Amino acid sequence: MVALKHLDAYKLKWIAIIGMVLSHMLYAWWDIMPFWLVLILSGLGGLTFPIMSFFVVEGYRHTSSLKKYMLRLFIFGLIAAPFHFLVIGWPLLNIMFTMVWGLFILVLYDKIKFRALFWVLYVLIIVPVSFLVFEYYFIGTNLILMFYIIKNERARRIVPPLFAGLTWLVIAALGLWQISLMPADAVVQDSIFRNEHLLLNMEFMLSIIPFALVSMFVAFLLSNYNGERGKKMKWLFYAIYPLHFAVLAAIAFALGLISFGTFGF
Repeated sequence: MVALKHLDAYKLKWIAIIGMVLSHMLYAWWDIMPFWLVLILSGLGGLTFPIMSFFVVEGYRHTSSLKKYMLRLFIFGLIAAPFHFLVIGWPLLNIMFTMVWGLFILVLYDKIKFRALFWVLYVLIIVPVSFLVFEYYFIGTNLILMFYIIKNERARRIVPPLFAGLTWLVIAALGLWQISLMPADAVVQDSIFRNEHLLLNMEFMLSIIPFALVSMFVAFLLSNYNGERGKKMKWLFYAIYPLHFAVLAAIAFALGLISFGTFGF
């Protein structure tokens, strides 16, 4: 067992990668998974983005070339895009693009010295764009920015994951509340289809709860980060990201869970 005091960047990134792959297994094969497994895989998926966003900020602070860093993320996000769409099933730009967007926001934060102007732009433009376009919505944007602007090191490692988890819990609670208020004929007239639709929505909202709780647990992991890089893995994460989507999509094709009809042909 890895001693927590020895959690370096290499080990934390592997935790994030494992959580990511398991979470995307859930989306690729949701239709054939028992609900207890949905809850487990969704929970493990909560490990990924808080850790990734923490190290995006570390990369922003220490990279020798921000342009090259952003370009690498963009290129591998582009390679992964069609497989991501097949596996996830919604048109939001994937996490690589979320991280590029987050880095762009950090640049804006540093360039715009008049803070009031930055926060007006953030609320009126950045948050709505994040919500409509990028995976992890505005929560991802807020996480990256919080990891950067919080100066106290202990608070910086604890507050953003707690914020992310609490936000997801609020979203789950609101979603379940909305479902409970739906009238009998709110979705479609066919009661069988309606019941299936509501069950799927309810399962999705319930799956957010373990995701949120594990996201909050990342505060504990980051609190035990020793600040060391550990083994190098510069290209490993970049390669794994599109590759694991391609493998999951291929298996889902073989199982008949997705088809080229996903793209409209």
